[in-house]
Amino acid sequence: MANPFKDALRRGESTIGLWLSLGDPYAAELCAATGFQWVLVDGEHGPHDLRSMLTTLQALAPYPAHPVVRVVQGETALLKQVLDIGAQTVLVPMVDTAAQAAELVRAVRYAPQGVRGVGAAVARAARWSTRADYIEQANDETCLLVQAESVTALSNLEAICAVEGVDGVFIGPADLAASMGHRGHAGHPEVQAAIEQAITRIRAAGKAPGILTGDTTQARRYLALGAQFVAVGIDVLLLVDAARRLAGEFGVGHGPAAERQGGSY
Repeated sequence: MANPFKDALRRGESTIGLWLSLGDPYAAELCAATGFQWVLVDGEHGPHDLRSMLTTLQALAPYPAHPVVRVVQGETALLKQVLDIGAQTVLVPMVDTAAQAAELVRAVRYAPQGVRGVGAAVARAARWSTRADYIEQANDETCLLVQAESVTALSNLEAICAVEGVDGVFIGPADLAASMGHRGHAGHPEVQAAIEQAITRIRAAGKAPGILTGDTTQARRYLALGAQFVAVGIDVLLLVDAARRLAGEFGVGHGPAAERQGGSY
């Protein structure tokens, strides 16, 4: 089974996604039905566990929106489980060095290229042994995205991009802003300059840059710079902002929506 998200990155295409942080399969299915090219199942800051990730992947299965699963951290055992339940594309936060990236590549690949445990006979990913070619094809089908979201990561950006098996690098605006001394202000000019330079550097290194922003002007700017996977909203914020506006129209609101500066997470 091909990975259309990975194929699009290889072709240099740009895709538009939506962040799913509610942790609810029904809400995920609703969002997938709207036409986004990919959706991010958030296991880092959202309330997902492995079981809810599974039910969310099942809910998303009938739709073209490709699920990207963000794990809470880059543990080999957790990545194995997420891949076995059917995730083809994983996003790993807080990757600061090429050495970390190389270990993640090994974690998502079967031997001899990696250390992923072989349990395809009982895995949803292999359709419980009905996909006879799964073990042979899995290394090529898996897409690994890493998050560069600190000053250290940006200083090592070219080295991270040089790691074979890293398919894309996601810039985390909120954590990057904190690392640069501008916590809570991802829209600060220094942070935005670093983000824009990072997108250009990642693309120049031959890898796919990605980012999240709820600002449509910023999203178009990042796309123009060469970002290839751009999330343009978060389900939680779309819901709460719409609810606040509606409550405000009837004089029962609890203040304006929080300011969004250069994305989140």
